Order: sequence, then structure tokens, then C-alpha cells
Amino acid sequence: MPSYAHDLTGLSRATRYAHAVRFRDDFDGDDLDLSVWIPHYLPQWSSRAESAATYAVADSELRLSIPSGQGLWCPAEHEGPLRVSAVQSGVFSGDVGSTVGQQPFRDGLRVREAQPTRWGWTPHHGVLQVRARMELTARSMASVWMVGIEDEPQRCGEICLFEVFGDAIDRAGAAVGMGVHPFRDPALRDDFAAPRLPIDVTDFHAYTADWRPGRVDFFVDEDHVRTVEQAPDYPMQMMIGVFDFPARPGAAAHADHVPLFVLDHVHQLDR
Repeated sequence: MPSYAHDLTGLSRATRYAHAVRFRDDFDGDDLDLSVWIPHYLPQWSSRAESAATYAVADSELRLSIPSGQGLWCPAEHEGPLRVSAVQSGVFSGDVGSTVGQQPFRDGLRVREAQPTRWGWTPHHGVLQVRARMELTARSMASVWMVGIEDEPQRCGEICLFEVFGDAIDRAGAAVGMGVHPFRDPALRDDFAAPRLPIDVTDFHAYTADWRPGRVDFFVDEDHVRTVEQAPDYPMQMMIGVFDFPARPGAAAHADHVPLFVLDHVHQLDR
């Protein structure tokens, strides 16, 4: 269960300078803490039933997967077939038929199922760390990102802690995307890169974003990877998801593979 502890044991050296752990979820229970996590992906554009994640919590891990029988997400609205299992730490939308909602993926998108506002965990600055591993193919990807809660339309920027596409993995390592996306925030500009790192993403690694006013530093394990000299300046919620793209070239060859995304912990530390 999540806790507000002060034990820095097990955190990478890149974050040990922090003063206190503000939030931690080590997934030690037998289910998600539903006061923090919503086990659905942007349900306002779909529905709770059609956006439900396939997940398990066991052995101090959150395991997100996409089994073969899981249906498409927003098939009538999303360009290209997509399947996803994701959890998020907040949700907000307008009424049915309105255009008010988090992360609209095209112009004019309308709310299909209104969501009760829930802020489970919405930090504003801090050192954010996720320890995770993934099993992907050329048709799947996994990502953790922070997104503005969008209680005001311009509070919508993104900090991507990491994203990995299966077709960007080889024996030498993986391209690991990280950076800032503005979306509709006029104060931000797009600054995103996917450097190739010599890591095996099927093993656990600690992915960290040190988010402060005007700057975000990104780390993988103990290594500083890149810095973005700008930052969103409002509360953000965490999104954790594994994605399957059935129409990608060569996707049929991996139709029987079940994408898997395993989280060992989520931590927020004060700087």
C-alpha cells in the first residue's frame, strides 16, 4: 500500500540527496490502492467497462498485460487499432457530450462517459522514480508519463519519464524516450529525445525525473541521461501503460505474444 515514509533504502544514488519520501507505492498488497490509482485508460473518451486494465498485484509488483482476448480501445474514434492496459493517478472530465477531458487525442473529441473527479496523487515538483521492466515485441510499447490534470485547459503539458517501443530494442540495448511535450500549454515547447541506452529492458531499471521549476533532469539507474530546460508548473498525475498496435507492420507475427509491463515501485521525493 502507498505510504509517506522517510526511508531512502533502495533508491538509486541519483535520488539519495532528497530530503524525504513524499509518496511511495511498493505494491505490497494484494490489489491496487483504488484511493490512488484508477485502473482505466482515459475512460471519459470510452467507458469504464471498455477501458479497464488487465492487471495483477502480487509479489510486491504491479503487472499490466494485454491478453489476446482484450478488446480495442476507442475503436470508433482512435485512428488505427489500439489495445491498452493502463492505470492513472487522477481523472477529470466534463459532462457527456462536452469536449472537456484529459488528453484528447483529436480535435472535437466528445466525452462518452462522464467521470467523477478524483485526484489520487497529483504532485507539483519533486523527484519521481519508477522501477520497472517490460516484455515487448515490435507491435507493443510501454510508458510512464506525468500529465497536467487539465482542470484548466492549458494545464495539460507532459513529462515523459520513459517510453520504449518494442521495435527499438535490440541486443545492444534500447531507445528510451524521455522529455517534455506541450500539447496545448502555450508556456512549453516540445523537447523530446529517445537516446539509445545499453540496457536490457526485460530487467528492472530505475527511471527518474527530477522535476523542479523551469527544469527536468532525467536519469536511468544512476546515470544522468538528459536535461530539459523547461517544465510544467502545475499539479500532474501519473499515467502507466502498456500498449499494443495490431496494425503495425509485421504485427501478425507477434499475435500470440502478451505484452507485459511490471512495476516494482513508484516513489516521489522532495528535493
